[in-house]
Amino acid sequence: MSAVTPLPALPLDLRERPLRDLRLSVIEACNFRCPYCMPADRVPDDYGFDAASRLSFDEIETLVRGFVRVGVRKLRLTGGEPLLRKHLPDLVRRLAAIDGLDDIALTTNGSLLAAQARALREAGLGRITVSLDALDPQRFREMSGGRGEVADVLAGIEAAQAAGFESIKLNCVVERGINEDQVLPLVERFRGTGHIVRFIEYMDVGTCNGWVRERVVPSRELRDRIAARWPLRPLEAQYRGEVASRYAFADGRGEIGFVSSVSEPFCGDCHRARVSADGRLYTCLFAAAGHDLRPALAQGEAALGERVSEVWSRRGDRYSELRGRASAPRKHVEMYLIGG
Repeated sequence: MSAVTPLPALPLDLRERPLRDLRLSVIEACNFRCPYCMPADRVPDDYGFDAASRLSFDEIETLVRGFVRVGVRKLRLTGGEPLLRKHLPDLVRRLAAIDGLDDIALTTNGSLLAAQARALREAGLGRITVSLDALDPQRFREMSGGRGEVADVLAGIEAAQAAGFESIKLNCVVERGINEDQVLPLVERFRGTGHIVRFIEYMDVGTCNGWVRERVVPSRELRDRIAARWPLRPLEAQYRGEVASRYAFADGRGEIGFVSSVSEPFCGDCHRARVSADGRLYTCLFAAAGHDLRPALAQGEAALGERVSEVWSRRGDRYSELRGRASAPRKHVEMYLIGG
């Protein structure tokens, strides 16, 4: 009988946080130019790695298997815009077959979703999150850098629901003076549909989005504004480390969420790692640099798991708790390289 290779001990970082959630970028390119992520005046239209620089589907499968070995149970596919990656349902089908991976989700701008939703569902994708920063067509077009049409995104949401995605999360990044007037229309549009709108505080991710604190609309302000129209009651977190604070409508017509990284940091329970499309591991959304996983990846899933465990065990990230202090890092990886 051949010896069984033992699984590595599940790593904890320097703050005793386990690794449970992997956010994996499958492509760095995007068809939008949202100012808070990939502003058109800073990122050219033809931006993108040579396709050969991206991890192949074989490499991605090996990488995910390695992460599962060290405790990851939830996987989110991101970008750039992940639906630009050719044959994405084929990748989802391969990842859905991995033992120990309990949940596969996707974050998308939704513009290409209508044509792919059913294939993704049939391949084994469990959940979808759609970025939707405005309902007004002109405002939406402006917030997508002149590239997007809100009608396409709404059609994608409808197609996803028809394909069997019953509770879609809709993420809205709110900037003061830009789209805060879209908050109540978004709530009104999706109340009672089973979908969950989540409002995200504008964050200082990357170095090119021109972030200033004055444009942050604190979640508590939005919550009070919404509750004045539709009374809310708080809900318990569904699991430790859940990013969004959840609230139900008092009349029973669903729920909404708030992601408050600026006003109410949640670093203490962060158990998420991010990997870029070219195979670099980032231990924080606000990390300054990544760790190249390709050498370990070439040796297989066991070596990859050992390398991830080594990096994670040295992790001490808590940028959102340090924001504004002299000790806080000033350079961050761009969000379009590692997803949100």
